[in-house]
Amino acid sequence: MTNSKRATISFSIMALMLMIVGFGQSWNVALTIINLCLISAVMSMGLNMQWGYAGLFNAGVMASTAIGGLTAVLISYSPVTKAWSVGGTSLTATLISLLVTIIAGVLVWKKMPKGSKRSWSMTAVVLTGYGFMRFFYEQATSAIEAVDPAKTGFLGGLGLPILFSWLAGGLAAAGLAWLIGRIALGLRSDYFAIATLGISEIMISILKNEDWLSRGVKNVTGLERPVPYEVDLQQTEWFINMVHWIYGTAEDGSPASAAALREAMQLSAGVVVKLCYSALFIVVVLIILGLATRALNSPWGRMMRAIRDNETAASAMGKDIISRHRQVFIIGSAVIGISGAMLTTLDGQFTPGSYIPLRFTFLIWVMVIIGGSGNNLGAIIGAFITWFVWIEAEPASIWLVSNLDIFLAETSPLRLHLQEVAPHMRMILMGLILVLVLRFSPKGILPEKAPDHY
Repeated sequence: MTNSKRATISFSIMALMLMIVGFGQSWNVALTIINLCLISAVMSMGLNMQWGYAGLFNAGVMASTAIGGLTAVLISYSPVTKAWSVGGTSLTATLISLLVTIIAGVLVWKKMPKGSKRSWSMTAVVLTGYGFMRFFYEQATSAIEAVDPAKTGFLGGLGLPILFSWLAGGLAAAGLAWLIGRIALGLRSDYFAIATLGISEIMISILKNEDWLSRGVKNVTGLERPVPYEVDLQQTEWFINMVHWIYGTAEDGSPASAAALREAMQLSAGVVVKLCYSALFIVVVLIILGLATRALNSPWGRMMRAIRDNETAASAMGKDIISRHRQVFIIGSAVIGISGAMLTTLDGQFTPGSYIPLRFTFLIWVMVIIGGSGNNLGAIIGAFITWFVWIEAEPASIWLVSNLDIFLAETSPLRLHLQEVAPHMRMILMGLILVLVLRFSPKGILPEKAPDHY
């Protein structure tokens, strides 16, 4: 079966399953799943660029996602004026101390000859700089975090439209990827994975503990939205007229009750808002898909796959392996950073404690494996399948167990046990799907199309 037929069948089945959720549960639930699938598709495409294009085993997806989420806060949240007034000067002095230390260290390293004198001089520069930075930093953070900690306790952001953060999140994640690349890209594949995982854990630890930057575990809530609020929408004339036109009469032709219209208005507002998010996310997915596909089919993409398949041969042909790896690692991380900003935008809040490897690394890898490594459409369908199962496995399992009256009595020990384990069925189902795909389609649902030549 060709990839085009596989893609048609896969997306058709996914559309059918989402329609079943819409009619069986609610369209609000179905659209929530769609929006999360679209965001996960962006994450999956970013990782697919790194692994599918270049064979880079990045286990630090979580770091890029979190940086993107933090950027949404720093771009959209209004600046906390009082926090800047009490701690801005000391924080600026901290940054100046850092820059002076770096410049002094570089000068000492370049100007002085090798030997113990240079080593001792570097040590003195670093320790002196650290002392000044620590002094100013403690003054700044303690003052900032003391400013109305129940509501703020951090510097805030720039107060710009949150949509700007999607691009800024990609740039921030790209900058972090450049730094990681300078440190770890020369390592062997398994060591590189360990390094990226460790660095991502460090980043999450910083976000959890540096309250002056991100409020830590107290979370940042109330972020601005690029779409209307449900409450505001219910007071809009065109929306009210639409709901009345759809739900205005009962089955017998009489006017619908005020309570029924009020409920319909609330449900419809949620649907419209989620559709607005879906439209924004679809635009991003299509843009990234188009650019990623064009890059994959370009000479650059063929070169990346040649390096992936045989680094020794590519190096013998004069290709700079580490430089090319750094390129694709930065690009893939930028895409993941965009998805992190999108997720924070959808949630309307930034919660550092929610960033865990299971959700933001393992599941993303599952998406790429199931969909098909090296295939951008495969990354998208893998994201939809994985996230759909992850969300719907629990309610589906609970519903199934609750309808076992025919086979098991209410007090049956087996039934009681199944009720206890039903919420955890998502892990079993994800493992089962992964095993089946690896057994019957090792290259994924949509395998990579081998190029005619490199």
